Amino acid sequence: MAAMSAASGWTRRAIVGGGLALASAPAMAAMTTETPAGRYRGAHSPVAETGGAMAWKGIRYARARRFQAPTEVAGAEQMPANAFGPVCPQVGARYTPQSEDCLFLNVWAPAGASSNPRPVMVYFHGGAYSTGSVTDPINDGAALAARGDVVVVTVNHRLNAFGYLYLPEQFPDSGNAGQLDLIAALRWIRRNIGDLGGDPGNVTLFGQSGGGAKIATLMAMPAAAGLFHKAITMSGQQVTASGPLNAARRAAAFQAKLGAGVDPAVAPATMLVEALGAADPVLGGGVYMGPVLDLTNLLRHPFWPDAPPQSRAIPMLLGNTSFETRAFYQPGGRQLSGLTFDNLAQRIAPEMRVDIEPNWVVAQFRERYRQADAPELFHRIVTAARSWRGQVEEADARAQQEGARSWVYRLDFGDAKHTDDIGLSFGTIPGATPAQARMSATVMAAFTRFARTGDPGWEPYGLGRRATMVFDTVSRVEGDPRGWERELFARVPYIQPGS
Repeated sequence: MAAMSAASGWTRRAIVGGGLALASAPAMAAMTTETPAGRYRGAHSPVAETGGAMAWKGIRYARARRFQAPTEVAGAEQMPANAFGPVCPQVGARYTPQSEDCLFLNVWAPAGASSNPRPVMVYFHGGAYSTGSVTDPINDGAALAARGDVVVVTVNHRLNAFGYLYLPEQFPDSGNAGQLDLIAALRWIRRNIGDLGGDPGNVTLFGQSGGGAKIATLMAMPAAAGLFHKAITMSGQQVTASGPLNAARRAAAFQAKLGAGVDPAVAPATMLVEALGAADPVLGGGVYMGPVLDLTNLLRHPFWPDAPPQSRAIPMLLGNTSFETRAFYQPGGRQLSGLTFDNLAQRIAPEMRVDIEPNWVVAQFRERYRQADAPELFHRIVTAARSWRGQVEEADARAQQEGARSWVYRLDFGDAKHTDDIGLSFGTIPGATPAQARMSATVMAAFTRFARTGDPGWEPYGLGRRATMVFDTVSRVEGDPRGWERELFARVPYIQPGS
């Protein structure tokens, strides 16, 4: 068991059964914890109506050279763990500081004692595979740890070109380096989390958007087998990965933008970020970076042609929000500005990301939602075609897999958009209303119950009833909600964007 020393000003107490038996919340200031990877000095995070949580931030879990697989860290001397580490270089300056040296994780554990190790919940952030960071305040794990009696870990890793640029001749691991970072983090957790109060034999991954997609991909990566035991994907799916030929086309477009003769292996990081503005030769828009079917680290598509056999025994909870696309399109943007029923079909055509007759789709939705205006129908249609379809593919694949157990939820509360379930699941909505606080408590209770037991508390998903928990002011389980929308888009094949 780890040796923990108290900072001056509070009293050291016993460590019981792997849990952290700490001083009372008002007296806690800092503590040092020893793990196989090093000695970390953390600090107390207060949480209303609980004893709070201990936080260890900015723990290095690996090092990596550009485009290469990470190297896990060995033991280290005592170090502060009270500030987040840098985030991967990316477009925009929302998260700082930025550095290629970005392989850091953060841990929160309840302040009270426990006679048994606690379930571990590991969060991967969204932003597709190109942007984002768990240093965003909405990902703070103190409330979830304290109220759910779990240990929470959040992980940063290499993104965009640093994590997924496909250069197989020089760097065999380059197309999936970001995924290998996550695997290195999970290995760190397996070795060390017991000394921070967590149970290495009960690790649940959860992630929103790109974070969920990263989890779905890990479920098919042999190197990740056995490193986690449950999975929650929140508006994030990965049915198919980027094919190697398309990944090579993207690498060529990226190189052209970078400049002839410029070696991406040694170019300044700022130049690599600027080259992300290259036009994607497959999708259009900025060049896409994501996991690659390289047949080295990823040997099959994550959820095609079936659910990955290696993850059959892992309970899975899949969710989406009712109006995902409200987060993607601004009211004054080109898709919604001046939108009417006369141009609705034209506007939805490129956004659905499936090849289906748009006028017919509009007619079907107008018949079903007779009171809806054109903007509402735009969001309903594009959400069903683009944002929800991948979850249906994954849930159905799991339902057809013998021995696999899965559950599905939909967040309706407040006409929920993409990302709305993050703050609810972490308990971090700023200035939450009473209704938001109640919804957050409901979501956190379901997620932590799932992490503890592998069952969120409602009927599993199957191809017959298609039981779905609808989280709303009055939450309830419904059978096949929006079933006609599912059947409508099932007429055409689903192609994962980026594949």
